[in-house]
Amino acid sequence: MTLWIALIATAAGCYLLKYAGLAAPRRLLDNPWLRRFAMAVPLALLAALITVQALGEGQALHWDTARMAGVGAAVLALVLRAPFLLVVVAAAGTTAALRALGVA
Repeated sequence: MTLWIALIATAAGCYLLKYAGLAAPRRLLDNPWLRRFAMAVPLALLAALITVQALGEGQALHWDTARMAGVGAAVLALVLRAPFLLVVVAAAGTTAALRALGVA
């Protein structure tokens, strides 16, 4: 029963948060500081997610040379403005190739 209460409370919270965004007054949304903040938050969350996925090993940080080389290949592909599928293939291919060569 506790799981259902948590699920319903989370769903209600998400709905209310979405409604608050839709009900915000226009003058608040036109604030330049708020616009910059709204543009920066997704980038910060994505950077944090990439960091955790690239360096996380359980509850600790762990350097994995092959994985970090894959991230580097993805960054290089993004800098060169490659299509997203090519970015993913470059990252996965680099990581797989280095793992096949025994780089951990």
